[in-house]
This record gives sequence, structure tokens and C-alpha cells, in this order.
Amino acid sequence: MMESLTAEIHDAAKELIDEIEQMGGMAKAVATGMPKLKIEESAAKRQARIDSEQETIVGVNKYRLEKEENVEVLAIDNTAVRDSQIKRITGVKANRDEAKAQECLNALTESAKTGNGNLLALSIEAAKARCTVGEISYSLEKIWGRHQPTSRVVSGAYRSEYGDRDEVRRTLDLVEQFTKNQGRRPRLLVAKMGQDGHDRGAKVIASGFADLGFDVDVGPLFQTPEEVARQAIDADVHVVGVSSQAAGHKTLVPALINELRKLGAGDKLVICGGVIPAQDYSFLKEAGVTSVFGPGTRIPLAAQEVVTKIEEALHQ
Repeated sequence: MMESLTAEIHDAAKELIDEIEQMGGMAKAVATGMPKLKIEESAAKRQARIDSEQETIVGVNKYRLEKEENVEVLAIDNTAVRDSQIKRITGVKANRDEAKAQECLNALTESAKTGNGNLLALSIEAAKARCTVGEISYSLEKIWGRHQPTSRVVSGAYRSEYGDRDEVRRTLDLVEQFTKNQGRRPRLLVAKMGQDGHDRGAKVIASGFADLGFDVDVGPLFQTPEEVARQAIDADVHVVGVSSQAAGHKTLVPALINELRKLGAGDKLVICGGVIPAQDYSFLKEAGVTSVFGPGTRIPLAAQEVVTKIEEALHQ
């Protein structure tokens, strides 16, 4: 099996390299979003293999303990950390040579504008002058703008890899019945709030739910609770799925629920998934979260639960 998987990886890599070369190189390929989409397709297929137990992850989908050990996780006060960091940055700016700092930032902007000079060397000089990473980035953004990645959801990869199994058929039947009852498919917004560094897991969830019959919207990285609430209302979704990996769930999720209520959209369900300690589940549910899906959750079973929860909420 290992030899077969190695050959599969080799063939996929060669196909990707050939496609990149045909597009004129990696820079042009990245601009189209193709490499990222290929990575997400691969991730969706692997998740399907794990969920369907074609691939074994010891302790996750096979050979699980009858009673899992309760591992205590250090709790961090996110608000206190944020306030502390703001205080530190404010102190740095107050005690630096402001004229020198601005001179370095202006030199970066001029280099970006003209193409003259070494941007790395200029960035190092700016850092030595105690300019922040945000200031250095913005000095370049003023000329080049900010990259806005194309947000697309891989279609068909998860379901084709999972295969036509009972849990998939049951999920599709539930979604079809929901659609007949409500006149439209269940609609999910997958959201990433705060400083989560990537959206790979969120895209896998989005792809899986879309393959199982949901209408799926995907928000961009680094959204605020206010932005997610507004997108949820504009897209008229039934449920917001918050994907979390950077431990901001205890701050950001309650803020999202409060914002939805403030905007008169408190009927929209909020679910959570990702790297969330089990000790935080009760906190989130008390804050108004409908369901929490931890590591090892199989997407078809999660989709079934979400459809059921939406139906229950609509009949209240």
C-alpha cells in the first residue's frame, strides 16, 4: 500500500509541475490560485480516506481508547494578551527615533515604486529603526496593494474519494428531504476569525459539506466577528461554522453570537470545529453554540447533525 501511495504522490507531483510550467511559472500559477486549489483538493481527498477508514490514523479513526485521558490545556486570556501587545507596540513607537523610522519606511515605499534598491536590506534597516512589521508591510502595500486570494471550493474530491457508502447516502437523503421541506438547500458559511494562519481545514470542511448537498459560502481569513455576522446575513445562511485553530474561540465566538443577535439574526445557528480543547465545549455551548466538532469527527456524521439541528431550529 505504501508503494502505491508513493507512486500516486509522484504522479500527482509531476502533473502539477507540468501544469505550472504550461502556465508560465509558479508566480503566474499562484496568481490564478491553482496551486492552492490543488493542495486543498489533495487535503479533501485525504480527509475522505480518513473519514471512511481507508487510511488509518491511530487514536483518531481506529484503535481509540474506551476512555480518553482528559488532558488539561493551558487557558490564555486573549484580551489580556492583546492589550499587553498593544502596550508593547505603543512603547516601542514612543521610544524610537520617529524621524529615522519614517525615513526608512519612505525609502521602502520609494523602492517599491521605482524598483530601485534592495527591499530586503531596506526592510532590515527599518526593523533596526524599530518599525513594526505592520508598518513595513503597509509601506509596500501603498504601492502594490494587498493580495486578495480567490476563494473557491473544491468540488467532487471528497465524495469521490469517500465512495458510495451508507453514511453518505443517508446524508444526501437528509439534505434532499430538507430541500423539499424548506424550498432550498441548507446553507452554511464557513468562517475564519482572528489570526488563524491558514484555512486548509476550513476548505476541507467546505468541500465535504458541498459534496454532501449543502450550499456553502467561505469567508476570507482574518475576519472580525462583525464581518462574519454581516456576511452570514447577506448570504442568508442557516448556520455559521467557525473553524478555529489559534485558540481565539472563547473570545471570538461569543462576540459573533452577540453580533448576530444585535443585528436581529439570532436565529442563525453557530457551530464550531477545529483545534478546540474538550474542556471548552461547555463554555461554548453556554455561550450559544449549537454543536462543537472536535478532531476525528467524520464529515458525513457532522453534516447529518447540522441538518437535523437546522430543522429543529426552524420548527421552534
